[in-house]
Amino acid sequence: MKQKIRLVLRYLAALVLALSILAPLLWMFLMSVSSAEDLTRIPLEWLPRHWDFSRYASLLTLQAGQPGALFLHALGNSLLVASGATVISLLLAIPAAYSFSRYPGRDGWLFGSLAIYMVPPVAFVLPLYFILEKLTLLNTHIGLILVYCSMILPFLTWMLKNQFDALPVDIEQASRLDGLRYWQVLLRITLPLAKPALGASAMFGWLLAWDEFFYALLFTNNINAQTLPVTIAGFTAGRATDDGLIAAVGILAAIPPLFIALWLQKTLVSGLTAGGSKG
Repeated sequence: MKQKIRLVLRYLAALVLALSILAPLLWMFLMSVSSAEDLTRIPLEWLPRHWDFSRYASLLTLQAGQPGALFLHALGNSLLVASGATVISLLLAIPAAYSFSRYPGRDGWLFGSLAIYMVPPVAFVLPLYFILEKLTLLNTHIGLILVYCSMILPFLTWMLKNQFDALPVDIEQASRLDGLRYWQVLLRITLPLAKPALGASAMFGWLLAWDEFFYALLFTNNINAQTLPVTIAGFTAGRATDDGLIAAVGILAAIPPLFIALWLQKTLVSGLTAGGSKG
């Protein structure tokens, strides 16, 4: 009887969690396909009387004068910057985390980087601005990627270091006795076992860069490198705001993270299976 109650409570908790996540998305979708009259009707109706998908069509076209000319360009900027910053940070975080895990006595460097990571971003605005200005990297993709790497790298290093600590050292020592070098042990033994952590770290790092607004607002001034969060904020800057259009932008902006999460979910499952067979 107790097991049945626990099972029911578990399903209820999962249902509440799913509703808390899906309900705002559903409401945003209904706003995006509602006409202006439906959105301003009192009392408000849950379902629109006339389903209007024209906002999605205008956002998915590069025709001049349409909001899609800004949205699609900003979407490409966000994909490029977030993916570039995540890849570079992951390539640097892997050897750093492995070094912190396998060679004791270096924790001070790790804690120092984490302490800097916890400092409010506004404290770094002026130094970063002057550095980017000297390097002529303001309003460029490379400039934003470098700034995001400074934000993502400590976080990924900390995540991967904890994962490397949990891996068995005996397998690595046996590989060293078989003649493998340190970098070969890392590539052939440690990283396949840590594949789930690599997928989770990449996902969280990518989401950090994808959602970042503050630095992108300050270090970009036009659509050449402006990311999606800044462009979405620009849609609300006018006096007459189309709430349905903003809702449609929010729905489309949520699609890339959804696909990234689904893709990395498969990576996590395959990594867990591979790690279990090798251990």
